Parts: sequence; structure tokens; C-alpha cells
Amino acid sequence: MYRYLMLLTCVVAVGFQGWRTLYNNFAIDEVHINALQNGIIQSIREIPGFLSLLVIYLLLLFKEHRLALYSVLLLGISIAIAGYLNSFVGLIFSTFLLSTGMHYSTTCNKSLVLQYFDKRQAPIVFGRQSSYKALANIGIGIVIFIFSTLKLPTATVYLIIGIGVILAVIYASRIDPTANFQTKQHKTMVLKRKYWLFYIVNFLSGARRQIFVVFAVFILVQRHHYSIMMITGLFILNNIITFFISPLIGRMINRFDERRVLITEYTAMLFIFAGYAFIDNGWIVGILYLLDNIFYPCSMAINTYFQKIGDPKDIAPSMAMGFTINHISAVVIPVLGGALWMLDYQIPFLLGFVLSLFSLFFVNKMRPVHPDK
Repeated sequence: MYRYLMLLTCVVAVGFQGWRTLYNNFAIDEVHINALQNGIIQSIREIPGFLSLLVIYLLLLFKEHRLALYSVLLLGISIAIAGYLNSFVGLIFSTFLLSTGMHYSTTCNKSLVLQYFDKRQAPIVFGRQSSYKALANIGIGIVIFIFSTLKLPTATVYLIIGIGVILAVIYASRIDPTANFQTKQHKTMVLKRKYWLFYIVNFLSGARRQIFVVFAVFILVQRHHYSIMMITGLFILNNIITFFISPLIGRMINRFDERRVLITEYTAMLFIFAGYAFIDNGWIVGILYLLDNIFYPCSMAINTYFQKIGDPKDIAPSMAMGFTINHISAVVIPVLGGALWMLDYQIPFLLGFVLSLFSLFFVNKMRPVHPDK
């Protein structure tokens, strides 16, 4: 299961990072969308995340590791066709398909890690996944950088990446990673009062993250005029740093507990969002983007916290529920943020600052739980 999940993690990383690297320049330079249209697209992109709860019912039809695989297949198909749907409506359609594949595979991946690995192993596995994902991101970044120097059309690059993902899925389909020791999971919706803090922190994390996902690269391209090659170079540098940092975060969770790790993340976010809003130097904003990504793997602590407080039978439905809650705000914030951007680009980032304050308040309520208990 470890090798299987690492493979799918890397394939999803290659596909999603490849799409994401090209998206802003493709959307702005070739499709000519504005900030409001981008917000609409990003809100629609998050609808599958909001509907991650449906994973629970799909598990009645498919084994969880196979559902993860089929989701990655959908991701590959959507990337392959994305460059040929070069209109506002086409962007909405390809982005929705891609998002469905990415969110459902991620939901299953988190669930399988928490089921197959114990409380000490899970943070390490999540950290290694983040590290390998960064390595895969570096690889696809280099590939896109080379394609950019060759002046290949964006549609062709998307097609090549999509076909690569599909071929990897065909290879992975020959692997059976299952074992008989994991706890049988509930296959109905689980919503319990004792998990209230897990739900709230997930909600705030999703809201804060959406501001970064939608507007961090957008500000670099639109306001600071980063080219595809500059964005690609930034992604490569970011992932080199993440490759070394992520395993350390997994070990930090075991050493210090989830509460302290998340406090560190959200304290850093206060300074980063303030910087996005008030600093007008493109190079410094690029550094803020790197810092934002460096702290993002800390969010794995939300899931390992659930593993320590939750019923083992609730892992699969709760990961789906958590992902749905994580995306409630994500359906609204991109459109709202895009509209606010039209008034003043600083407003979405100030909203992120406020959300980070609320996150700090609630993660302080987490009770430390030793992984051996």
C-alpha cells in the first residue's frame, strides 16, 4: 500500500502541478479571462471538493484503492483535453473534470494512509508523500520549462501531460495493494459532536487555502507580470525546498504534537497575507509565495489529529466529510474574492489574514494526544 499510494501521489502531483503551472498564463493570455471570471472558474473547481462526501457512497460500488485509481484516470483525461477547450466555458468544463479526479483521489489517499499506518507512522507517511510530491513537481516543472523553450503550444503540452498520467494509471491498475488487517469502515455519513474541532479547523483551513490557490499566482502574473518560465522556475524552487521540509514536518508532529505545528503555520500566515496585501515588490511577493507553500504541509496535522481522537471505523467517512467541510467556503470565496479584487486587490488577502486569526484561536483548543495512546 505504501508504494501504491506513493505512486498515485506522484502521478496526481505531476498532472495537477502541470495543469496549474500553465493555467494562469493560458487563462489570461490565450482565453483572456478577467479576475471575476477566474473567481467563477475557481469556485466551480471546488464544487467536487464540496461533494467529496459522495466518496462514502461510491465505496459501496468500488474498493477504496480502486476508486482512488479511477479518480486519477479522470484527472489524466481532463488534462489531455484542457488545452483544446480554449474558451471560458471550456475552461469551466475541463477544470471541473480535473477537480473531480484530484479531490476524490486525495480523499481516498488520506483515508488509506490513516487506515493502513499507525499513529506514529501516519505523519511520517504524509510527510514523505509531500516530499515525493515535491520531487514530482520539480520533474514536471523542468519538463514544462523545456517545452516552453521549444515554444510548444499549450494545448500540446497539456495533451502530453494527460497521456503520461493515463499511462501511469494503466500501470498502477496491475497492482493489488490491499491487506486484511485494516478496520472495516462505515459506509454511511458520519457527523459527530466530538469531532467538532476537526470540522471547524478544516473549514477555516479550506477558506484560507482557497485565497492562496486562487489569488497568489494570479497576483504574480497579473500585477507583477511573471511569465510562464518565471512561474515554472518559482514552482521548481518551491518544490526543492518542500522536498526537504515536508518529512521534517511529519517528524515535528510526532515530537511536538499537532497543536504546536498548526499554531506555527497560522502565525506565519498572518505575516504572509499581510505581505501579499501591502508589499508591491514582485520579487518579495515571490518569496512570500515560497513561504506560503513551505508551511502548507503543516495541514497534514489536521488529519493526524483526527486519527488520534477518532473511532478507527470513522476514518473513511470522516476524511470525506472533512474534505467536504474544507470546501464549503471554497465554492464561495473565489467568486467573492474575484469581485472584491475588482474593487481592490488587497481585500482578498486581508480576508486571508482574518481567517488565519480565527484558525489560531481554534487550534489553540486542540488537546495534545500522545501517538501511543
